[in-house]
Amino acid sequence: MNPRGRLQGLRYVGLSAAFLIAMSTVGAMQVASGEGSYEYGGRTLTAEQKRGRDTWYFWTAGNEKFWRKMAVTTSGNVDLLTYVDSRNHDSRFERFGVINHPGCKAAAAADRYGLWMDDCSAAEQIPQIPGTPVGIVGLRRFDNPAFDPARWNVQTYLADRTIEPPYLVGMSCGFCHVGFNPVNPPLDVNRAAWPNLSPTIGNQYFEEGKLFSLNMTPADFRWHVANQQPPGTSDTSRFATDHINNPNAINTIFNLPFRPAFPEKMRDGSTRLVNHILKDGADSIGIAGASLRVYVNIGMCGDYSTTLHDPIYGVKKTQEPFDMDRARTACDDWRNTEARMPAAEAFLKTPTPPRLADAPGGSAYLRAGEDTLRLGKIAFADKCALCHSSKQPPPGVANTVAWYRESVLAPDFLADNFLSDDQRYPVTVIGTNMARAMGSNAIRGHIWDQFSSDTYKTLPPVKAVKGLYNPRDPARPIAFDVPPGGRGYYRTASLTGMWATAPYLHNNSVGVFIKDPSVSARMAAFADGTEKLLWPEKRSGIRSIPVTTIESTISISGTTRVLHVPMGTPIDYIARVDPTELAQLVARLPLADLVLKLTPDDVIMSKLLPRNLAPDFIEDRGHTFGAELPDADKRALIEFLKTL
Repeated sequence: MNPRGRLQGLRYVGLSAAFLIAMSTVGAMQVASGEGSYEYGGRTLTAEQKRGRDTWYFWTAGNEKFWRKMAVTTSGNVDLLTYVDSRNHDSRFERFGVINHPGCKAAAAADRYGLWMDDCSAAEQIPQIPGTPVGIVGLRRFDNPAFDPARWNVQTYLADRTIEPPYLVGMSCGFCHVGFNPVNPPLDVNRAAWPNLSPTIGNQYFEEGKLFSLNMTPADFRWHVANQQPPGTSDTSRFATDHINNPNAINTIFNLPFRPAFPEKMRDGSTRLVNHILKDGADSIGIAGASLRVYVNIGMCGDYSTTLHDPIYGVKKTQEPFDMDRARTACDDWRNTEARMPAAEAFLKTPTPPRLADAPGGSAYLRAGEDTLRLGKIAFADKCALCHSSKQPPPGVANTVAWYRESVLAPDFLADNFLSDDQRYPVTVIGTNMARAMGSNAIRGHIWDQFSSDTYKTLPPVKAVKGLYNPRDPARPIAFDVPPGGRGYYRTASLTGMWATAPYLHNNSVGVFIKDPSVSARMAAFADGTEKLLWPEKRSGIRSIPVTTIESTISISGTTRVLHVPMGTPIDYIARVDPTELAQLVARLPLADLVLKLTPDDVIMSKLLPRNLAPDFIEDRGHTFGAELPDADKRALIEFLKTL
């Protein structure tokens, strides 16, 4: 039984000839050579937007050096070179949820170095971007300047990653953010063309955890952490780790020009109008700055950044702030990438939401009458628009209820609407799992200090979170004091393209996951997800807690000691504890006692809980807004949500 209570493994099936005839190219992304006229969503991109498009899809900012270092550090558990093995070409989507690069095909044989690399001779080449396609969208291949052919042996490399390989592999933003185009899905997920892809839908099928556990087995507790990560999520605090397992949904990016901006005080004392980015709104120095932080997060200037923290294991006790001035002086990749950020922002302002009405067969799901849609719009106005609209009442409006109703009922409500107020709200208001909001990387003195505003760092402290479920002793609920400094908040998610982006909430915990990008599968996931949003009693509750599926072990850092973890242990009971704290906890215990027991009186379990950095275990709780509506209103609201 899947411990997350998700339905998985539904396979993509061929579609009919009628689908082929009906297939639309609205929102299609066509890349030929990076030159010439280029259409996206019915508009021609400017030269600046084309430069930004190429940056988004292909620019790795020199991070191939960082990923090489990760292969060595993790003894091959993270190795992009083996990840792109061409023998997986027709099973990459099934195994990892990644998308084959258009124009690349499976290799007929290993190359002269014994490595299986896709044949990408028919794929596009972008002369302005270093590297070449390597077979997976968002990954690129580079020759390794440190490679010594005389020392090379592929079998030796697989046993010892310190041997320099012939190639390096780097990662662009597109690796996570490019996904299947909802209004033009591919007939075959392994052979998608550029028109079948959307640059900013987010890869809802990407199984990131498997990238970080390539050589692990279920006997290793870390395997359970990685392989329980929900598809379509990314743990953005792996680099640098904050010791809080908190994978969160990969953002969609639509209607960006209409995203609300807010005055935020910067570290130099100035005030700027900026967007709130990341789930907790921590990236708060503007789009260009936040984008640079992402590039550093995936390895840009890795020689410098990895001196400030321990990227994966977090054994180094403290973090130091990444200094942008130092990077600008000492890191060519920073300067080259910074110069591209205005173009990237210009491109990211072009994507518009996919509409179900434009999708093949979409009209079959849009048969609600005007009376039903009006009822659904009123429900949205009364229960959703306060947060999920960028169109807000002007100052001085006395009757906001009437204003929201008039706004939502207007025929142009969805036009130029980001469908979020982008405000930060305390977790005590939203009620969802707190883990992502507890992230500490952007607080003062930590790694991303310079990428968060002083306004973020001085947010009002959140009141204690009470009544959290205690899996060790359910009769004794947990109360948790949220640390200050910016933690404890979530910003409102945009609902643009909601019909195509289930499951829901910041951690993809509400709704069935179906590994199939067809319109019918998206609508099945939408139906299940929206029903569970509005009828919270239908959610999994304690069954949504990820647990170990067999007995496993944890090697205690800096020692030869091993902790035994029984089957059924809540993963986050351990995965949200600083490993140095765990080492201190078990240092003096007799070897015979290094076994967890799922009982209230177990010594280790009782001491782990006070050390947990986010002791919130039920994944799909919270966000119950609208649950009190009459059933007819809920059904009508769902019909309106299909149109977003």
